[in-house]
Amino acid sequence: MRLNDYQRRIILETVKTCFGHQARVRLFGSRTDDHARGGDIDLLISTDMQDARDVVRAEMRCQARLQQVLGEQKIDMLIDYPGRRSHPAILDIAKSSGLPL
Repeated sequence: MRLNDYQRRIILETVKTCFGHQARVRLFGSRTDDHARGGDIDLLISTDMQDARDVVRAEMRCQARLQQVLGEQKIDMLIDYPGRRSHPAILDIAKSSGLPL
């Protein structure tokens, strides 16, 4: 995993602040490969929030806070929540290959 302890702690704390303490975070994509270089931070966030508008607001707050603390980096968030209308295949890939923070 190509995130240091500080980055992992900040991401986890920020996600829990924005999405609730029950939220879980997995890192997936190129940052899970210790031998790769570069790449954006791909996060799968699982939350119990049910209202899509609340999820969008939480995602925007989370993205802004992470940018403030971690600096300008490309951070992609995939949000899984009950009642999600679509279930893109990337959700299954992120769940199966992602590493928990």
